Amino acid sequence: MTRTAFNQIMEGLQAAVRYAEGDEAGAVVHVPETIDVRGVRKTLKLSQEQFAARYNIGLARLRDWEQGRSWPDSAMRAYLTVILKEHEAVDRALRAA
Repeated sequence: MTRTAFNQIMEGLQAAVRYAEGDEAGAVVHVPETIDVRGVRKTLKLSQEQFAARYNIGLARLRDWEQGRSWPDSAMRAYLTVILKEHEAVDRALRAA
């Protein structure tokens, strides 16, 4: 069976969430305690509106994170980390979904 980029990303995100929730068996991932959401977005040279739409993140939530009113949970920090490091793969996977 051929694994698609989307399946690989989803498996990685699921493993990251399990690890962040305390299930360390077989997980070799690091979910950062904090993440510079604005920095991730700016690295990709996207407006808040573009970033939110591309990665299916609520615009109000994105703004709250960037302005320090709230913080992404562990699953979202993992997703943002994958976006930062492998945004092209995430883009391909989300286009194919």
